[in-house]
Amino acid sequence: MGQQETVATSLADTVREGIGAALAQVDADLARRYPGDPGTRQPIHTVYVPGDAFAAGTLRSWGDQALAMLDEHAPDAAALAGVLGLSDELAGPVYERVRAKLEREPVEDLRIDFEDGYGLRSDAEEDETAARAAALVAAAYRDGTAAPYMGIRMKCMEAAVRDRGIRTLDIFLTGLMEAGGLPDGLVLTLPKVTYAEQVTAMVRLLEAFEKARGLAPGRIGFEIQIETTQAILGADGRATVARMIEAAEGRATSLHYGTFDYSASCGVSAAYQASDHPAADHAKAVMQVAAAGTGVRLSDGSTNVLPVGPTAQVHEAWKLHHGLTRRALARAYYQGWDMHPGHLPTRYAAVYAFYREGLEKAAARLAAYVAKAGGDVMDEPATAKALSAYLLRGLDCGAVDTAEVARLTGLTRTDLDGLAGRGVVSA
Repeated sequence: MGQQETVATSLADTVREGIGAALAQVDADLARRYPGDPGTRQPIHTVYVPGDAFAAGTLRSWGDQALAMLDEHAPDAAALAGVLGLSDELAGPVYERVRAKLEREPVEDLRIDFEDGYGLRSDAEEDETAARAAALVAAAYRDGTAAPYMGIRMKCMEAAVRDRGIRTLDIFLTGLMEAGGLPDGLVLTLPKVTYAEQVTAMVRLLEAFEKARGLAPGRIGFEIQIETTQAILGADGRATVARMIEAAEGRATSLHYGTFDYSASCGVSAAYQASDHPAADHAKAVMQVAAAGTGVRLSDGSTNVLPVGPTAQVHEAWKLHHGLTRRALARAYYQGWDMHPGHLPTRYAAVYAFYREGLEKAAARLAAYVAKAGGDVMDEPATAKALSAYLLRGLDCGAVDTAEVARLTGLTRTDLDGLAGRGVVSA
């Protein structure tokens, strides 16, 4: 009984060894191109604030304005649930968590904008604004008032504004270095990319900065904004966005869809430019497939319908924003842009409802998978990975808490990270 039975085979060991040698380069290429999830927290949104409008109190001001809008237009859980169509079971927990989030951490990711939101200014003015932005960001990280992620959107690599964008980036990064170094939450955004060569140029620029300041190679990453048709489909008929990820040489952190620039480049009339337009769905589907497995995250764009004016008008804007956010979440776009403080209540309400309404079922399926207990759904490792990632995202944004997940799954945060394929515990 203790002896291993001998089984018959026909192939010599050299066959297996030869196949292994033939596929060694493929194995290395797969590991390089598709490293999987980076294991860090992904913000649920990015707030864009023009460079000249950014101030030390901007983050707190956005939270206070959002809370004031709730007080005026949805003063209790039932009122907000009535506007957004939340169930009675979700209404209380979601409302309480939204208010707590706005008080504690109203913005998860802030981008100080030197592109469309800032426009063309004199060189002296943009120099001063970039230097001031660096000083304010450095101070925020020092005193603990920073968002988890902060950075700038520079001007693009097109000839007309290229030099200006490079100078602004240099001033901003230099200012951070002079103030003590680059913060861990630093994020840079490269807009209006049309050719992979522009991504390569950004890589060379960052390499030069790292060398000039004695930083580790690869320290600085950046986001790529997909705002032109050429970024999706090149003149040669290939998916340009996949080439852009490759051209970033491991520095690309995410792809951001630009709702209005992309729609306009497709000839979509202004009244129909929205993140749920078929042109947007096509672009984002290509982005999603190109980024899958690479560790590059995805972000949806924004809505330009602002929740301002009388209560009825605010409620209509909230319904729209809430619906678009929920739609994006179902399509695995876990991040989007917010352009107004009034978007924060519905951003968090949509995200929190999304994770809370599926919490018990996801936890039960994962617990059954780990215990191999079966049930009415037979899940595979890939599904267990997705279930774990779902719970981790809910934890990261504050929709659920560790005690809830542990009670329902019997798993620790470390267990979830392992099942989700995350190499490190999220920040």
